[in-house]
Amino acid sequence: MAEKTELVGMEGSVAVAEAVKLADADVVAAYPITPQTHIVESLAEMVANGELNAEYVPVESEHSAMSACLGASAVGARTFTATAGQGLELMHEVLYIASAMRLPVVMAVANRALSGPLNVWGDHSDVMAVRDCGWIQIFAESGQQAHDLTVCAFRMAEDPKVLFPVMVHIDGFHVSHVVEPLSPLTKKQVDRFLPPYSHPYVLDPDKPVTMGAFAVPGFYSEAKKAQDVALRATRPVILRTWKHFGRMSGRHYQPVEHYRSEDARTLLLTMGSFSETAMLAVDEMRARGKKVGLIRLRLWRPFPFEELFEAVGDAEVLVVLDRCLSFGGPGGPVCSEIRAALCGRRKKPKIVGFVGGLGGRDIPVDGFKYMVNRGTKLAEKGEEGGFEMIGVRE
Repeated sequence: MAEKTELVGMEGSVAVAEAVKLADADVVAAYPITPQTHIVESLAEMVANGELNAEYVPVESEHSAMSACLGASAVGARTFTATAGQGLELMHEVLYIASAMRLPVVMAVANRALSGPLNVWGDHSDVMAVRDCGWIQIFAESGQQAHDLTVCAFRMAEDPKVLFPVMVHIDGFHVSHVVEPLSPLTKKQVDRFLPPYSHPYVLDPDKPVTMGAFAVPGFYSEAKKAQDVALRATRPVILRTWKHFGRMSGRHYQPVEHYRSEDARTLLLTMGSFSETAMLAVDEMRARGKKVGLIRLRLWRPFPFEELFEAVGDAEVLVVLDRCLSFGGPGGPVCSEIRAALCGRRKKPKIVGFVGGLGGRDIPVDGFKYMVNRGTKLAEKGEEGGFEMIGVRE
């Protein structure tokens, strides 16, 4: 039976830090960068005040932060870090090593625009640049979800059938710096939910193993194929984790989540905090008799093919919002993947892509209503193949 806890006002970044404390992380290695700094700043205070019995490793760069996390995780420590934007790109090469060596590091990413021009506000440019690095990746829409999904991430990552690192994505400033009411988990709940970390191949001088060995061309392809198969096979554990979490907390998560999508002729597809604004737009359009609904991608990797197929149902038009621009490409990476996923299916909606919210620019309720109306018109005219940037000054 779900245990209810009192609502408290808490910043999204602090909500993540509180989740890490409840999980009894052993090592935090991090370098501060806006807008994730409050996460690791809070954890540093917790360690200094004796609230969290962990090693806090202040490093000289994000590349070093992830490198330290690999070493800590490899010797059996429950390991956490956080970063954003340019910091995520600086640790880019090490991300591939974490997933290839099957080290269950958990990382919060306060999604941020990439330079240039220099911009510290939120969009999804950073996450889309690392989408193929082999990590499980999950999106949160609010501080409550950031708190919950961080705890879930440790259980997913450390499951013996998984052993993959996990990123929890929270929108920079829109989630990381917003104070909102949430219901934090209790220590008792987390202790019941999260088993101790026990990596079966932990580095031990008495039982030596090799990690990240050199691979000649005759073996490399097989190693990458095995890694991809293993990442796709994590889906049952992810689903089971969310099911158990729902029973414990009363808050339920799914790879693809719906909002008023029943009988919808047009569907919006979003990721992250802008989903909440999109819900308001759907409410207003439904009140005027328009059959509009919303689907949100919670799980980004491994990609939720089955859930997406079910979610689009009998919809005639699917309007996809990207908060990242694929320069010189077909618009946005999310829309590209949705089109690829649905390509070849006998029954599928017409897909129209929009790119907006770059560099922290807001998309108001009217912006989502515009996308629905404009996307429907483009689909009716057979012009759904391209994309449109919204809110751009001509």
